[in-house]
Amino acid sequence: ERSADVNVVSGGNVPWVVSSGDPAATLEIVLQTQTLILSWHQFVCGEGNSEELRIAFASHDLVIKGVGLDALLPAIASHRVVSLRESLRSERFSAQTERFIHEIVVRRVGGEL
Repeated sequence: ERSADVNVVSGGNVPWVVSSGDPAATLEIVLQTQTLILSWHQFVCGEGNSEELRIAFASHDLVIKGVGLDALLPAIASHRVVSLRESLRSERFSAQTERFIHEIVVRRVGGEL
């Protein structure tokens, strides 16, 4: 069960949710066509900057592209990211926010998802 203590970066369709309590057990990745759940116990490493993040798990690699993503790095390091949401196409053109995810690429280790 998810912690009730979460911080959201904006109202409405938020790009990510970070727990302000205990570390999250899983990371939910909401794509336009599917949703994946990855265990933080399988986390290998993460790196990036304000425009692109790479997060590696034992079974999957993620590449997240957007704006203001460097704010996620401390939460990734402490396993407090609860969910990441890829924006809808209509939001990609209308978003005027400082923090925004416009693309999430998920690759299964050893092959594409």
